[in-house]
Amino acid sequence: MTATTTAQVATTPVRTVRQPSGRLRAWATRAPLLPALIFMIVVTQLPFVATVVISFFDWNSLYPKARHFTGVDNYQDVLTDADLRHSVWTTILLTVTVVLVSLVLGLLLALLLDRRFKGRGVVRTLLIAPFLVVPVAAALLWKHVLYNPEYGLLNGLLHYVGGPQPDWISNTPLLAVEASLVWQWTPFMMLILLAGLQSRDQQQMEAARVDGASDWQIFRYLTLPHLRRYLELGALLGSIYIVQNFDAVFTITSGGLGTANLPYTVYQSFYQAHENGLASAAGVLVVIGSIIIATFALRVVSSLFREEAGRA
Repeated sequence: MTATTTAQVATTPVRTVRQPSGRLRAWATRAPLLPALIFMIVVTQLPFVATVVISFFDWNSLYPKARHFTGVDNYQDVLTDADLRHSVWTTILLTVTVVLVSLVLGLLLALLLDRRFKGRGVVRTLLIAPFLVVPVAAALLWKHVLYNPEYGLLNGLLHYVGGPQPDWISNTPLLAVEASLVWQWTPFMMLILLAGLQSRDQQQMEAARVDGASDWQIFRYLTLPHLRRYLELGALLGSIYIVQNFDAVFTITSGGLGTANLPYTVYQSFYQAHENGLASAAGVLVVIGSIIIATFALRVVSSLFREEAGRA
């Protein structure tokens, strides 16, 4: 009986379940992302391709029948025109100043919040709040509540101590724009650097203190090298956004008094001069610069992930 059963089992064909191929599994996992991918291509990539095409045409919307292909002439105009070169220089100066000052202030605030004290959660929430304000609202706040020469808070404080009553926007226009952007972007830098401070090796810090290292030596030889990647990440991400800033320049100075950066010049060329081709060429250059900066930012992020994976 047992031999017969064993023989039947041995001769019974075994049904194997066919596993889906690797390509089919890959498509099954990616299929839910296809609608978002299609939406992104339609909303972002197709308009960008259209912008690149328009940038090769001499196209004034007031004279649509007079448009013609000019090749790279629009790009040469952007790079050789004095006003456009000045807007490029203003963009660089604005971006570098805001990023550096925001990083320094963000580092100081991150070092403060890294310490334990009563009410730290409330202080952290208050310091993050400026970054959550809508950019246009933040610019309006600085323009009317702080900078206004008649009823602004800054002149009110100066009047209280018997000081002068300057017109902040007229006297220091670029500094006025930079101050509003620094106020808004310092919390962003603070959050990145605070994450870096909290990822330090505490055993290494305690060992340095046991060996007699001072707070300054610990900051200089341990904390600052550890924060290098986070400083780079904050600088790159901040540069990506600030180089494209339009709200503060448009709201506070309307691009006047030498504060017109490249995004505002694109706006002037398109909506005021109606030069679609020239504005498209300037916009493409802004996008190319942002892509270059973003490439370095992605490399920094990848290196941070590799470092964290190595520690784990």
